[in-house]
Amino acid sequence: MGLERRFLHGKKLLAFGILTLVFLALYTFFPSSSFSSWTPSLDFLASRVRSGCTPEQWANGQWIPRTLHTNKTEMTKQEDALEFIGFEGCASSREFFWHLGADVQNWDHFPGVAAWKWKPSNECDIRAFDAEALVQDMVEQGGWLLIGDSVTELQFFSMSCLLYPHVRATPNYTENPYFDRAWPQNLYLSPESPLVEKLHPPTGFNISSTPLVTFRRVDLLLSQDELVDLHNELHHPPSNFTLFSDELFWSLSPKEYLDILQKPLPEGNYGTLVISTAGHWTTTLLHAFRDESKGEDAGFGIDKMFPFFREAMKKWADMVQSALAADKGTAGGRSRQVVVRAYLPGHENCHNHREPWAVWQPFQWKFYNWPWIGDFNKIFEDVLSSPSYPDIHYLSIDHPGLLRPDGHVAGDCLHIMTGAGVIEGWTQYIWHYITREIPGRIR
Repeated sequence: MGLERRFLHGKKLLAFGILTLVFLALYTFFPSSSFSSWTPSLDFLASRVRSGCTPEQWANGQWIPRTLHTNKTEMTKQEDALEFIGFEGCASSREFFWHLGADVQNWDHFPGVAAWKWKPSNECDIRAFDAEALVQDMVEQGGWLLIGDSVTELQFFSMSCLLYPHVRATPNYTENPYFDRAWPQNLYLSPESPLVEKLHPPTGFNISSTPLVTFRRVDLLLSQDELVDLHNELHHPPSNFTLFSDELFWSLSPKEYLDILQKPLPEGNYGTLVISTAGHWTTTLLHAFRDESKGEDAGFGIDKMFPFFREAMKKWADMVQSALAADKGTAGGRSRQVVVRAYLPGHENCHNHREPWAVWQPFQWKFYNWPWIGDFNKIFEDVLSSPSYPDIHYLSIDHPGLLRPDGHVAGDCLHIMTGAGVIEGWTQYIWHYITREIPGRIR
């Protein structure tokens, strides 16, 4: 009987292996859309096929031409921007045409600005972007909490276009354009989406009140009081020392946005915290570090700020990792993770450019803190390289954006327009990373 049982067991294993190979072959040779009506069990199997692409492999590539899905050769109205970019619409209403680079009636950058796509290195086997699959992941596995300044807000708007029409956005800036930047912006699953009937949300998920994506404006990652207290604790300045100027910025403690991250259903269902910083670490805001004798070429002593930035980011990482460790397994059995996106500086004279660079061009002038953003990024990456932070992942994916001086909004040279491919690439890569690259997170 022992031999017979082993023989039958071997036949079962062989049958299972053949069935698995058949499923994988079907998935390989037919478009993914062919499986849209199949049961979730096949999607489950197909989605587990591992692909591999490190941040460095993603960022090591080039911009190549892409075919536009329109025969138009020039813009005649603002709405044409959506057609050139290839979006059906965007759920967010905040500064709608500004984000699309179409608010100023000087549209000669279209269609060229939308005619490029990023091609990573050949070593990069990245998950193809699929809006419906991303929505499914956000509903069933956890949404994204975006924390950062106005450059991170760009990603929120872009995601409202990438995921349209499956999402709706709040607040409604058409009704009230004067909401403060500190107010939360949210994307929710749209009740009109055809995906609603196909999804398997966790118990307690509420289509009206459980966000898929939330953005909160936080410029320095730590609150002003926390930074002042940290500097006093480490450096013991004189009583008349003032760390900050009167320059306006938006401040929030990690304790507050970690509370948002860990909110239980139905108020929260977040799986990933997406972070970026450095844009507001300037010697005009933290004016205690400013040294006029150093002059503009030396950033008025901006290098004096680097040690404190390192101390602040270590403090931040300690707080975040501690909260994640205490929170493990509470999100429906899942673990939450944090990804840190390298900050992206602006480009000088950006509106004089009409195509991507093949190689990044160094700064000629010393605008703002742009020439030193790379230093801040390296410091943050070095801090997070410690094994003390296993759930915080640094993504050095700024290089594609560095090569797009042509991709800015019409009004300035810091903010990248939605549809140029830069911000959309961030979303694709972050989604790939948290579902393919983090051990134990394949889904």
